[in-house]
Amino acid sequence: MSRAAAKQRVRVGAARLRSLIVGLLALVTAAAASACTTGEDQPRIVVTTNILGDITRQIVGDEADVTVLMKPNADPHSFGLSAVQAAQLERADLVVYNDLGLEENVLRHVDAARESGVATFAAGDAADPLTFHTSDDGGPADEAGQPDPHFWTDPDRVRKVTGLIADQVVAHVDGVDDSAIRANADRYGDELTDLTAWMEKSFDRVPDNRRALVTNHHVFGYLADRFGFKVIGAVIPSGTTLASPSSSDLRSLTLAMEKAGVRTVFADSSRPARLAEVLRAEMSGRVQVVELYSESLTAKGEGADTYLRMMRANTTAMTDGLTAAGDG
Repeated sequence: MSRAAAKQRVRVGAARLRSLIVGLLALVTAAAASACTTGEDQPRIVVTTNILGDITRQIVGDEADVTVLMKPNADPHSFGLSAVQAAQLERADLVVYNDLGLEENVLRHVDAARESGVATFAAGDAADPLTFHTSDDGGPADEAGQPDPHFWTDPDRVRKVTGLIADQVVAHVDGVDDSAIRANADRYGDELTDLTAWMEKSFDRVPDNRRALVTNHHVFGYLADRFGFKVIGAVIPSGTTLASPSSSDLRSLTLAMEKAGVRTVFADSSRPARLAEVLRAEMSGRVQVVELYSESLTAKGEGADTYLRMMRANTTAMTDGLTAAGDG
């Protein structure tokens, strides 16, 4: 091979190498840009409780990153935040929370985020909240007249809140596809309508003389109001799990249960054993304790890992418990 031909061959090889390097750099740059778009640059929505978190994810879909602060099977009245989670609130494009005193250890962090300029949405305030009744009506005496934060036990109110969350996302979260958000909210709203109809049909099985509820604390007022039940009382005479029953509270409750002929108590799935022991002692063993999912979703696959599954599981348990209460 001549010297000129050898030089030409080297030049061609060098050109090909430079072309390959340029191509690889372009691929790396594109991948990095894509990672930023789907990660750091994606809009961020932070939700306090896991029930609202599931609802928000149904609305948002893949349009934004949704971070839920409350873990599965946690208590919204008592869970707290780490420093990292508190910082996430202040970096969010939108914070969705319940309010009405529910997230008692978290609300100050939500206030701080709002003061720093973050858009916030209080779902409970927007859900046409009910107030707790007086103790004579089976409600918590110390909280009579105060708003009840447990609006999610009424799926009609959840449907209303679904549309309002969609409005907040469209108004405050840049970079989302507004039409996709609206379509997701409409689809989920239809599922909630179906849920309401199914619950009505299920509860129709419960005779009028058995439509009385006793729970571990006051959490099902909205469900009772929507589906025609009467709340007789609660073992913990409060709207929060942070309270504790006194011996006189338990005695008043058992007298009310005796008067109403109630033998079934519905307790959160995290506390049924202790509750059953206390009530059976008070009522000479003549009480059935039925587990419900009242204030938290479960981990995936544990029976109530979405709002829709939670409400269907509770409806089935309540219907079976109340229709069986007077049998035999």
